[in-house]
Amino acid sequence: MEIDIVDALTSLVLGFLGNLASVTVVAGFIYHMASKRRDFVFTFLLVSSAVYLLSSLLSGLEIEMGFALGLFAIFGIIRYRTDAIPIREMTYLFITISLAVVNALAYPAINVATIVVANVFVWILTFILERVWLIRHLATKMIVYDRIDLIADGRRDELKADLEARTGIKIHNIEIGKIDLLRDTAIIKVHFFGDEQPNHFEGGSTER
Repeated sequence: MEIDIVDALTSLVLGFLGNLASVTVVAGFIYHMASKRRDFVFTFLLVSSAVYLLSSLLSGLEIEMGFALGLFAIFGIIRYRTDAIPIREMTYLFITISLAVVNALAYPAINVATIVVANVFVWILTFILERVWLIRHLATKMIVYDRIDLIADGRRDELKADLEARTGIKIHNIEIGKIDLLRDTAIIKVHFFGDEQPNHFEGGSTER
């Protein structure tokens, strides 16, 4: 009995460290090198570790289908019941959760070498899409703007120059939203390449 406990603890610890190393490659190196955002790295590492431990400890129970559906329900709650998370970060979150589930539940049905190869495939694909393919990350800021005279047609260059001077952002594109004539303000959405300006890289982002 003691041998079984030691083996179980050893397997849990080694698996946990292996999953942590795998997620660190994805979140700590590939993602962080591209975005320079530490807040999401913190989230990815903790969520993946928690899901791995949850999956490992409950893997012996007869709740496989319900357990899988429950994980996706949690994923849906994270997506729709909190502040909006950029699609790119949601993709990384899904990757880290998927790695945790695979690393926790695949063994012993699948040999360790196959699991390692699957993890490496995820690393390589993520790295290629993130770094080699050179996808530029178009981030967004919402601004309450007080010079609605520059919103008029034909003054877009002046509007862009004023926004760049006041925000310090090199703007790629501008979208004009709600205009409040009573307060002489407008809601403006500015788009900029976050990779080139990491200090302004909060808020939503999309791939371009």
